[in-house]
Amino acid sequence: MLNFDALAAGETRTAPFTYMVASGVLSDDEAASVRADYPPIFKTGYLPLSKLKVQGHFEELIHDLQSPQLARILSEKLGLDLVDKPRMITVRKLSKVGDGRIHNDSESKICTMLIYLNDGWDPAEGGAIRALNGDKDMEDYAEEVSPVAGNVFAFARSGTSWHGHPPFAGERYVIQTTFLTSQAELDRKENRGGLQYFLKKLNPFEGRG
Repeated sequence: MLNFDALAAGETRTAPFTYMVASGVLSDDEAASVRADYPPIFKTGYLPLSKLKVQGHFEELIHDLQSPQLARILSEKLGLDLVDKPRMITVRKLSKVGDGRIHNDSESKICTMLIYLNDGWDPAEGGAIRALNGDKDMEDYAEEVSPVAGNVFAFARSGTSWHGHPPFAGERYVIQTTFLTSQAELDRKENRGGLQYFLKKLNPFEGRG
């Protein structure tokens, strides 16, 4: 389902950190079909794939996100070696206002790719991810990527890979693929993600992204 040629044609930036942006990686129709087969999600934040129902066109997209071809393209675009690295897929449908605050990923994450699935977007609503120049100011950014269907934002984790998005509450479809340093880290994060999912089920008003 993924247009790997469109992904490979994406543009790489090296400041303020190494990241790439691409568009047309999914068509509008393909994104609509994925949304139609999206697992039922009623909580905010990213949920682990292992806890979700995977079927139909959604499953087709997940298959491509787990493919060796994706690892090869991201390795080339970001100057990394991801081919044999374990990857974790997490899924979002809903955001709350507190999500998206300025942050940097942990050192166990080598690279993260976000693919967006939304049918149109009003930039005035917030929710568009930004590559930030530092850790203090959401308005001090190098680039903003709209979360419209087929857009991709992927980056190599570093000491300067600060990112986030202005506040937004509501439906915001995005799937996150993260390459990790080891299987042990993947197992640890999967277990933690499962616990967080269980706690969200106990408390429907809590959900961090």
